[in-house]
Amino acid sequence: MMDMWNVGVDIGGTTIKLAFVTDEGLFVDKWEIPTNTSENGKHIAKDISYSIHTKLKENGHTLDQVRGIGLGAPGFIEMSTGFIYQAVNIGWKDYALKEELENETGFPVIIDNDANIAAIGEMWLGAGKGSKDLLCVTLGTGVGGGVITGGEVVHGITGMAGEIGHVTVIPEGGSPCNCGKTGCLETVSSATGIRRLALEALNENPGLGLLQTMFEENGDISAADIFNCAKEKDALSMRIVETASYYLGFALANISMINNPEKIVIGGGVSRAGETLLEPVKRYFKQYALSRVSQATDIVIATLGNDAGILGAAWLAKNKL
Repeated sequence: MMDMWNVGVDIGGTTIKLAFVTDEGLFVDKWEIPTNTSENGKHIAKDISYSIHTKLKENGHTLDQVRGIGLGAPGFIEMSTGFIYQAVNIGWKDYALKEELENETGFPVIIDNDANIAAIGEMWLGAGKGSKDLLCVTLGTGVGGGVITGGEVVHGITGMAGEIGHVTVIPEGGSPCNCGKTGCLETVSSATGIRRLALEALNENPGLGLLQTMFEENGDISAADIFNCAKEKDALSMRIVETASYYLGFALANISMINNPEKIVIGGGVSRAGETLLEPVKRYFKQYALSRVSQATDIVIATLGNDAGILGAAWLAKNKL
């Protein structure tokens, strides 16, 4: 009996990551293609189909070896139908992605939010392995999240469960968020938010310091620069990291009072700061969560990196198709 392959697809604004994955989570082949967002993303399903069928031929395998396609997509999704209400970075609006991709490929397709599939990947083979109750948060340009309870992703009535980045942490006087609200976690704990906090601080209190020097030399700074300067004990950078960590720890503590996770997995580019980020986040988490919650929850850095999404998507195909 031949081994069945699961196709994992993770759609990003710049690239689409794809892989053939065994039921054990091993990569048979892994590759990526550009995300063609022209004409409101109408070519993406065809591009994915062509790429998958081309790779199958290259590997000398037949269509009946593929169980189906699991796919992670950005935006607001109706999980039961794979209908995309809106994905701004791609250009989709009221788009039947699942139906379109099934017609193009001939394979069954299951779709979930990109942050949810990253959480599934970390649960299956990453930092959350062995845990069935976990919270996954990704700190990048924005803040994404996935909530898993009893081994299943929590979607909610409109598929919006796990939108951790849009938890309000500054009720009054917060900065505008891309979602239309103000004071969201994303405005202070994403890479973009951390950079904004630092630029505002430098503008208000210019002076000596490692971050100030870096800004004057380069004309800009990044979240990575801020964390690197914090490691070198730059006072301003340490203050910014403390602020971002405070809001993240505060939000995670309050969310955890509801789902009581065994693990909180932090991924995304900001997570590369490691202990410089984890130490204050854990401290504030402990401060704001009930002791029975905080004592049972391990906060860890994600381990799968860019593979989390395609592995989570492959898990969907393996277990839900």
